[in-house]
Amino acid sequence: MHPPPVPDVAERAGHGMDVLLKVYAKCLDGGEEIANRRIEGALAA
Repeated sequence: MHPPPVPDVAERAGHGMDVLLKVYAKCLDGGEEIANRRIEGALAA
């Protein structure tokens, strides 16, 4: 599964691309691995 294009995400969030990338950049890099760990942890609880 591929993430949606950045311009689409920015529009849905109500931000410009510059704000989206500046504020949420930490969520983009390695986000899939972190999300998978959180999901696994929630399912194990």
